[in-house]
Amino acid sequence: MHIVTAHEMRLLDQYTIEKIGIPALVLMENASRAVAEEIAALAHAGGTVGAGKPWLMLVGKGNNGGDGIAAARHLRELGVEAELLYAMEPQQLTQDAAIQRDIAANLGIPASVYAPGNVQWDRYAGIADALLGTGTAGAPREPYASLIREANGSGLPTVAIDIPSGLNADTGEVHDPCIRADVTVALAFLKRGLTQYPGAERAGRVAVKPIGIPEGLAERHGIRTYWADEALFQRRFGVKLPPARQADAHKGTYGHALIAAGTLPYSGAGLLAARAALRAGAGLVSWALPERLLAPMIGRAPEAMLHGVPDDGRGDWAAVPAGEVLRLAAGKSALAIGPGMGRFAGDGAWLRAIWSGAACPLVVDADALNMIADAGDFGAWPKRTHPAILTPHPGEMARLAGLAASEVQRDRIGLARRYAAQHGVTLVLKGARTVTATSEGDVFVNTSGNPGMATGGAGDALAGVIAGLLAQGCAAGLLAQGCAAGLAAALGVYLHGLAGDRAAASRPFPGSLIAGDIIDCL
Repeated sequence: MHIVTAHEMRLLDQYTIEKIGIPALVLMENASRAVAEEIAALAHAGGTVGAGKPWLMLVGKGNNGGDGIAAARHLRELGVEAELLYAMEPQQLTQDAAIQRDIAANLGIPASVYAPGNVQWDRYAGIADALLGTGTAGAPREPYASLIREANGSGLPTVAIDIPSGLNADTGEVHDPCIRADVTVALAFLKRGLTQYPGAERAGRVAVKPIGIPEGLAERHGIRTYWADEALFQRRFGVKLPPARQADAHKGTYGHALIAAGTLPYSGAGLLAARAALRAGAGLVSWALPERLLAPMIGRAPEAMLHGVPDDGRGDWAAVPAGEVLRLAAGKSALAIGPGMGRFAGDGAWLRAIWSGAACPLVVDADALNMIADAGDFGAWPKRTHPAILTPHPGEMARLAGLAASEVQRDRIGLARRYAAQHGVTLVLKGARTVTATSEGDVFVNTSGNPGMATGGAGDALAGVIAGLLAQGCAAGLLAQGCAAGLAAALGVYLHGLAGDRAAASRPFPGSLIAGDIIDCL
């Protein structure tokens, strides 16, 4: 499924009307019918049909308001009473919204004009928000602001049409005030703001409904932001879940991943990454770790091959030459570096040498990301022949991009896409609805996972999963040709979240989830 910006949605609307020839009123009829059906289903489920209380349509003056007016008409046909509440004098409506206004008046649908404090909210079974559409920018102004605050304070079930009024359609930023919806009916395509928090929380359950705009138009218009679910991986990449294995395969078929990770205080990070790479299906996994950690780690992951690197007895990476990592990486299908690695003097130059010299795909995580950020000249680092995947959480992304964490969260999709393109990397911006952006401009918004995964070590496990998938894809072409890094990253994020969902379902409460549970459910 494609995800669109407000501008992209306008272009698709315009093309459908002007080039394909479907009139705007027909699209509005289709949209309003879809909205009415969703409201009617909610009304029937809530037992409000026949209870003597109508639904109240909050109507703005734009096309979003026209959708709401027409939806009220369709609701009556579905056996649900509805009334109209105009945010301002209905004479201000123009074009298609004005046509719908006149139809509703001719049919005798009850209507009134909003005045602060005059709405008897307890007369209604629910609210439909048709105030402000995707073309609105900034915080709602009066009288919309007061109406939104009253609607939120009513406690009534609320359905938003296309997007909750007060929500930025492109970023998910929530203005003050903003409708708090139980259900949002997204028309034709999913809007970016509905997929990212805090907007996703304000949208409630999102139902995407076709209205007559061909889905294939998005691809033809170069829209490259996707809702990453199982259907997308199968349809776009031909990857069925769980991925099949060749009947005559052997361990070499599925690649050899090297994990360079862990220090004395954070040895578990390397262990989690190595175990996750194995569970993700890599045929072979080697774990490079400081020599002092070797003895304590023997047998902790018996399926992984351990390689102690000379550390002068320190238990860290300060004395490990970059060339030693490059030696171990020779012939490997993928290298993941950074989990639990810690920091040391000269680590930026050390990592740059590995970046430049490793002749295999890289997964750069955790402390290795901070090395890049502190080096301060990442834009001048040489472009790699082999792919690189960076996996920052918002704090690490803020350091990489030289921004405040709040700025990162303000537009996660836009920032991830720009950074990936600028630096020629695949970027995995972690968090709720993790965003994966490729250097070619594709962006995948993840649909799996749960709050229980907010636990130490979950990111280390994700780095291992991605490395394991990347090793398989590069070794045997198991991932789609030409997009191995982007697919390994997006699929790794999805499978990691899916494992987290399985793990959470087996636990007494989400907070009891730990990273090892995620790995065990891969």
